[in-house]
Amino acid sequence: MSITGEAAPPVADAAGDTPVPLRRNRDFLLLWGGAGLTLLGSRASSVAYPLLLLWSTGSASAAAVAGFAAQLPQLLIQLPAGALVDRWDRKRLMVLCSAGCALSAASVVAAVACGRVWLPHLAGAAFVEGTLMVCYRLAERAGVRHVVPASQLTAALAGNEARGRAAGLVGQPAGSVAFAAVRWSPFLLAGVAHLLSLAAVLLIRKPFQRKAEPARRRRLGPEIAEGVRWLWQRRFLRRITLLISGSNVVFQALALLPAFVLYEDGLSAGTVGVIASISGVGGACGALAGGRASRRLGLPVLVCSALAAWAVLVPALALTRSPVLLGALFAGMSFVGGVVNVAGGIYQVEITPDALQGRVNSVLQLFGSGANSLGVLAGGLLLDAMGAAVTAAVLGAVMAVLALTAALSKLSRLHRLTHHSSDAPSEDRTDARPDAPSEDRTDAPSEDRTDAPSDAQGETA
Repeated sequence: MSITGEAAPPVADAAGDTPVPLRRNRDFLLLWGGAGLTLLGSRASSVAYPLLLLWSTGSASAAAVAGFAAQLPQLLIQLPAGALVDRWDRKRLMVLCSAGCALSAASVVAAVACGRVWLPHLAGAAFVEGTLMVCYRLAERAGVRHVVPASQLTAALAGNEARGRAAGLVGQPAGSVAFAAVRWSPFLLAGVAHLLSLAAVLLIRKPFQRKAEPARRRRLGPEIAEGVRWLWQRRFLRRITLLISGSNVVFQALALLPAFVLYEDGLSAGTVGVIASISGVGGACGALAGGRASRRLGLPVLVCSALAAWAVLVPALALTRSPVLLGALFAGMSFVGGVVNVAGGIYQVEITPDALQGRVNSVLQLFGSGANSLGVLAGGLLLDAMGAAVTAAVLGAVMAVLALTAALSKLSRLHRLTHHSSDAPSEDRTDARPDAPSEDRTDAPSEDRTDAPSDAQGETA
């Protein structure tokens, strides 16, 4: 049933009371830990799919097919998933997604243990897991503001971003090392992590959305269109999202580069974990610094600076084949990505009505990450055709074009004009009733004051 009524604000601070610190907020810790476990499992399996195919076939293109299948839900599933997250019980949806991911991982364990490495099966399992993870992450992001006070929302989102980077820091090395030992073990690790996540979410007491009022059930199409329309009116948001989308395609094209270099140099697949660990440290540090950077610099400056930094770091990958140096370069990219993700996430969660959280975030993710699957596939083809050094140089040139485009777009001026066009943003200024005409849902001008891009990745190892 679709959610109606005005947008529910984040959990309010009790009058005159000091909020319980996040470290003692039971429901937040369960949500934070449960989502961290499922991200850990997903990271472990995501690094194992291409390793399994690369070490079995010697073809980067075959490995890219699995990566393509895992990323394809970002393009195909985002919009309906966002509408379902706003319509269904978010907690129950997260539980079902964790269970489905565990079953998918179990099927891969059984197949690999029996010596039946079949590309269509692996691609199908990767697609199923990617689909369920899209739904899980949309539900978790929409639900976080219902388990923390409003004054702690920024800290909670920064903690969530740091958790995601830490999951990469632990999950990717664990997956690659486990693969080097026993090829089916990364998928067993993933399955166990998903089951533990399921248990953690079941223990959360608070609901993840305001109780729905009785309303006429609508088709998914109009509900999806409402989220698209809410965002399409915001020119600043569109411009930033397109720039971040281009950078995400570049990072996905780079995803196989470390494993490809190690394979060509005859090194162990476990060495991929060294690169992932160094990169993960950079991403976690960026996430921790994101809240302060957002307050001091603002989103337009951060996006322009991020693209400029990436334009320098990406082509530098062509100059080395050392795992440590590759890890250091990826760490720099991940640090910048962590900062931008926190800044964007804060704006998105604060400005979007609760009844539109899933749909708005899904549209942002679609535009920001929908082309990622094509980036993975293109990266595999480029590596097979031209090698690692030329691939890094070509992708660096693409990133330089994006950085130049951002510099010429005058993002700060556009944001300043829209920010000063009305009062400071307020959640209560937006009426989120799905059945209300679009012109009545906000009394602000068509250009919003604060907008958030979809996730900037900056992490490829």
